Amino acid sequence: MCCTLTVAQEYRRKTTSVSLINYHFVWCPRYRRQVLGGPVKVRLETLVRETLAELDCEALTLEVMADHVHLFANYPPTLAPCEIIFRVKGRSSRVLRQELPNLRRLPSLWTRSYFVATAGNVSADTTRHYIEAQNRREQA
Repeated sequence: MCCTLTVAQEYRRKTTSVSLINYHFVWCPRYRRQVLGGPVKVRLETLVRETLAELDCEALTLEVMADHVHLFANYPPTLAPCEIIFRVKGRSSRVLRQELPNLRRLPSLWTRSYFVATAGNVSADTTRHYIEAQNRREQA
């Protein structure tokens, strides 16, 4: 089931700028192991949302599957995509490995790699439907 938070596609307005920046991220656990189910999935979703809130970001769609994560979110123009993903992956790895001992057997939770693509207001629905379809494909 997809965890759709909100679909706020309004422009971010600051004193000197107006922006609408959406990124679609995908990343995997080390060795593409299927360790993101059950309590790991629930805790990971919470950690991602908390980290995004700290960065003044808004998750539009978050989908955690057994062996990878899709995140489609709106971000301020002051953050580079690499800063966002490194904060999300770094914090989630540290906390999950502290709280769940079975994840400590991996040398690290996440690979260093990730996928990122930009998406504007026009393609936001298309991207969201793609991410939701990923979960249905995996369950079939």
